[in-house]
Amino acid sequence: MNDEDSGAGPLVDEDRLAAWMDGRGLAPGAPLRVERVTTGHSNEVFAVRRGALHLALRRPPRTPLSPTAHDMAREHRVISALARAGTAVPVAQAVALCDDAGVIGAPFYLMELLDGVVVRDSLPAPFDGVPGAPRAIAELLIDILVAIHAVDWRSVGLGDFGRPDGYLERQVDRWLGQLRRYRVRPLPDVDEAGRWLAAHVPPAQPPALIHGDYKLDNLMLARSLPPSALAVLDWEQSTIGDPLVDVGWVLGLWHDPGEEVAASFNWSVSGMPGAPGVPRRSDLAARYAERTGRDLGRLAFYCTLGLFKLACVLEGSFARHVAGTSDDPYFATLEAGVPALARRALSFSG
Repeated sequence: MNDEDSGAGPLVDEDRLAAWMDGRGLAPGAPLRVERVTTGHSNEVFAVRRGALHLALRRPPRTPLSPTAHDMAREHRVISALARAGTAVPVAQAVALCDDAGVIGAPFYLMELLDGVVVRDSLPAPFDGVPGAPRAIAELLIDILVAIHAVDWRSVGLGDFGRPDGYLERQVDRWLGQLRRYRVRPLPDVDEAGRWLAAHVPPAQPPALIHGDYKLDNLMLARSLPPSALAVLDWEQSTIGDPLVDVGWVLGLWHDPGEEVAASFNWSVSGMPGAPGVPRRSDLAARYAERTGRDLGRLAFYCTLGLFKLACVLEGSFARHVAGTSDDPYFATLEAGVPALARRALSFSG
């Protein structure tokens, strides 16, 4: 059955989805089963089974964070381009895009349903307790980011996918502008981080394809050893820009061994806390620099930027909690979480 959200009706209308799939020759007439896989805190994912088809459906949440968030067409385009060109970046195979919100209530796309595992705040089977697995997973995370940044984005059909000129200079104003649309309280450390960033913008790196939300829980791993990747997930914020934005994002969120996590909010989503043998942030930065030849001398700026951006985005989720438009319990924790992220951002700025 298709779960409902806050009593407002199904997020996927199975009858309308079946009719749409019939029109595209996707197991027409076969019984359809839709199950919610994960709600996450952003886009929704459903398993769609029909005949021999086992697919994943991605759609935005019922209440979007902003008019530019949750862009299903953007995700569909980039994973299609990467798969079609046979790049070294693992992605799920895209199947079909629907940009008509009238079908299930929002644009969505279908892709292959992969049987993998995602690492969040602890190591799942088969990696838990395996010597060397945490380091191997962390190094795989960096090596795939290197592959993303090595994609010849023009030749794979993404020549108009972003505006790389002035990309870095636009970031602070963009996220502060989004924050102004929904902020519900004073956030002095967010404002201070924005001022610091605006005063310390480094020369931009040569543009590359960037993921925009690259972290460990957006990398699906195979259920086998040694660790290998099935797909990079969640491309809604991808664009063409300074690749060190991705590096700062993943390393700003990385939990170094022994590093204290704020009691009020666990900002770390990609450090495998407590697992033995986890490499340090500096080890991962060195691995990226060695494999790309890029200068990471201004990495502090990019880590600060990543956490500043995340604080701005998550304040939108907290605003939904305050307004009563979401019953996600995670959003309530952002009352302390957003200020904690802003303090973390400032810690990188020095």
